[in-house]
Amino acid sequence: MRSLNRNSQLNLQLVFITLASTGLLFLGACANKAANSTSNSNSEITTNTTKTETLSKSENIAKSEKNIDHSQSSKGGQVVETGKYHLEFVSEKEQTGTHLDFYLQTGDTHAVVTNAKVTADIQSPDGKQTTIPLAYDADGKHYAAKLNTGVSGQYQVKINADIAGEKVNGRFNFNR
Repeated sequence: MRSLNRNSQLNLQLVFITLASTGLLFLGACANKAANSTSNSNSEITTNTTKTETLSKSENIAKSEKNIDHSQSSKGGQVVETGKYHLEFVSEKEQTGTHLDFYLQTGDTHAVVTNAKVTADIQSPDGKQTTIPLAYDADGKHYAAKLNTGVSGQYQVKINADIAGEKVNGRFNFNR
């Protein structure tokens, strides 16, 4: 009788081990399937989010292109957007110096600002500092000045604008 009990115990242990192993395999398979399912769901969410962001950017670009006439706001110069202001600097090399044009505009419609006091702090390639005032040109709807110099190299320019007490500035450069 003792040997029968011992065989029964061994059989029970073997059945228990088999069931436990099968259960662990089943749980492992379910966990792997759940991980793949979560990964696929996350991929779908990421893809959808990216598509939504792309559409949103496209819509914003289309919207801004409707509100702004780029032919009037862009003169082919260097542009700095600061707060509600659009600053654009254009330099044109001339025989006796460099002609400087500065476009100061405000708002989404890029309305011209006509009442600013504008100066340019210029550092020439040889390190010399010069400050020149830019006068408003009503015909060209911009501020302008001429820099009389013949030194070749890169010039650093800081434009300072005072608009009814509000200070606005931008940094630009040009080569001569």
